[in-house]
Amino acid sequence: MAPTRESRRTVFRQIAQLSYIDWPTYKSSSLFDRTSLSGLGSDVRLVAETWFQLDDHDGVDPFIHAVPLAYVQFDAHDRYAGSTSYEMETLFRLFLLKECHGWDHETALIEYLTQHPDLCDQLGLESVPDQSTLWRSWHHRFTATLQDTVETAARTILIKAQNAGVTVPREPNRQSRRHCDEGPESDPDDQTVLKQAETVTERVGDVAFQAFSLDRGECCEIHENAYWGLQTYLGLRENLAVNEGARSFIHESNRDRTPLGHAHREHVRDLSIEQIRKMYRQAVSRLLDRVADTEEFFRAGIVAIDITESDPFTGDRTDHEDEIIGTKEKTDEYAYQWATVQLVGNAVPIVLDACPVRKGDTRKEIVEDLLDSAEAAVHVDNVLMDREFDSQHILEMISQRGLSYVVPKRMQTSERAQANRLLKKGKDRYETDRKLHLGDNEWHSTTLIYRRKENSEHTDHRQYSVFMTNRGNGLLTEYGYRWEIESGYKSIKRFMAATTSKNFGLRFFYFVFACLLYSIWRAVDLLVQVELTGEYERSPIVTADNTLTLVKKETGIG
Repeated sequence: MAPTRESRRTVFRQIAQLSYIDWPTYKSSSLFDRTSLSGLGSDVRLVAETWFQLDDHDGVDPFIHAVPLAYVQFDAHDRYAGSTSYEMETLFRLFLLKECHGWDHETALIEYLTQHPDLCDQLGLESVPDQSTLWRSWHHRFTATLQDTVETAARTILIKAQNAGVTVPREPNRQSRRHCDEGPESDPDDQTVLKQAETVTERVGDVAFQAFSLDRGECCEIHENAYWGLQTYLGLRENLAVNEGARSFIHESNRDRTPLGHAHREHVRDLSIEQIRKMYRQAVSRLLDRVADTEEFFRAGIVAIDITESDPFTGDRTDHEDEIIGTKEKTDEYAYQWATVQLVGNAVPIVLDACPVRKGDTRKEIVEDLLDSAEAAVHVDNVLMDREFDSQHILEMISQRGLSYVVPKRMQTSERAQANRLLKKGKDRYETDRKLHLGDNEWHSTTLIYRRKENSEHTDHRQYSVFMTNRGNGLLTEYGYRWEIESGYKSIKRFMAATTSKNFGLRFFYFVFACLLYSIWRAVDLLVQVELTGEYERSPIVTADNTLTLVKKETGIG
C-alpha cells in the first residue's frame, strides 16, 4: 500500500515521542547546524528506522520523496555559483534513488523516471533531466562529502527497509565500500589500526558527546565541550580527581579557557538523576546508529543485567544511608551501587543504560526499568542475570515480555538433595520442570537444569550449579557470555574520575560517563575491525587509551 497522510503523521508522532531523541538533529546540539551532513545522515537513519515499521510503507521509492529535507541548507555543498535548472534538494533525492537501485549510469535513472511519471510529480520534476545534466551535477556540482552522504544514506535506507521485511531494489552491502573495493587485510599493523581508529573516533565521538548538556544558559565564556573534555581527561588517567585534573588540563588542552574543578563539580551536581539517564540514553542511541548498519551488530539480541558497586566507602554515612547501602556480598562494608544493562554475546558490548540503586529499590523494579530502556534501543531476545535476581516475580515479568532468560538458582534444601542424588548416580546433567509460586494460586513455570562443574574441588552437592530458564537447555551455553559484563565493569571503573564527594548525582554521573567512554571505545573497535578485516572479534584491536586519546584530539572536546 502507498503511504497516506495519516501514516506519515504516525511516523513523526512516534519520533516526537522518543524521549532520548531530538529531531531534526541540528536542533539537538551546537555541534550540528542545517549544513551538517552528519546530522542529515543521522536524521535519514532515524526516519527510515521508524518509517519502515508501518505496514503501509512497503517500498523504498516513496520514502525517498517523503523524507524531510526542507530544513537542510545544501548551499555549503553546492559547487555551482550561478543559476541552475534543478534545486540541490531535488538532485539529492534523484541520486538517492539511483544509489538505492544500484544503477551505475545516469541512463538507467532517466529511463526509470520516464516510466514512472507519478514519481516525477512527487519529486517536483517538471521534466526529466538529461544524462549530461545529471553527470555534471554529480561530478562537478556535488562535493565529495555530499556524494559520500548520498551513498551512506542509500545504504542505511536499504538496510532499515530490509530489516523491516520490506522488499528492496538491491541487496544492501553491510560492509563499507572501501572494504569491498580493497579487500580484507589480515592482521593489520598498529599504525594502520591507529590511522583507521582516528577516522572512526572522530565520527563516533562527535555523535555521542553532543547528547550531553549542562543547560548553563547563553553567553558562557567557557564552551560546554570543555567540560566534557575535562571529564574525558579524568578518564584517561587512573584515580585522578577533578581539582588536580583541572589544573593539568589547562596545560594539555588546546582551548583558551577551561573549567576549574569546583565549577565543573557544581555544574554536574545540578543535573538530576533522570537528566543524566536521559542524556546517556540519547548518546547511546546515537552511538548505536553508527554501528547498527554493520552486519556484525545484528548478532545483537542477548543482554545481561547486573549490579556493580564502587570501592568501599570508609567515611561517615550520616544522612546518606539510603544511597551508600552496602555490598552485594553482604559484608560489613558500605558502597554506592549501580545497575546496568549491556549487550553481550557476539554483539559489541555497549552499555545500553544505567541506573542508581538505592535502599528500598526492588530487584524487579530495577530489571523492569533497564529492560524498558534496552528494548527501546535494540531488539532483545534473551536476558542473562546473576543469582541475586533469582526471583519468581522477576522471571514471570521477563516471560510476560516474550523474552527468554537464564538465571542461576540459589540452592535450597530440595536442590541440594537433588544434587547429592545426581552425584551418587554419577550424572553430569539433569533437567526438570518446576513451578514457582507467585501468590494467589498463580505459578510461574520454569525449567531447572543441574550442571556438574568440571574439576570441582568439592565432594558434595557443590559440584553442581543449578540454572533456571524458560527456553530449555539450548540457552544454557549462552550464560557464559555474562562474564563480559564483569569484564566491562573493570574497564568502566578504570575510566571513572576519583572523588570523595558524597553527592549521589555526582557519583552517578561519574559512573555513567565512564560507561559512555567504555561504550565509545567498544563501538570504535567494532567499526575499525569491520573496516580493516571485514569481521568482528570480541577481543579488541584498538586499546581503550588510544580511543580516549583520539576522542580528546579529534572531537574538539579537549
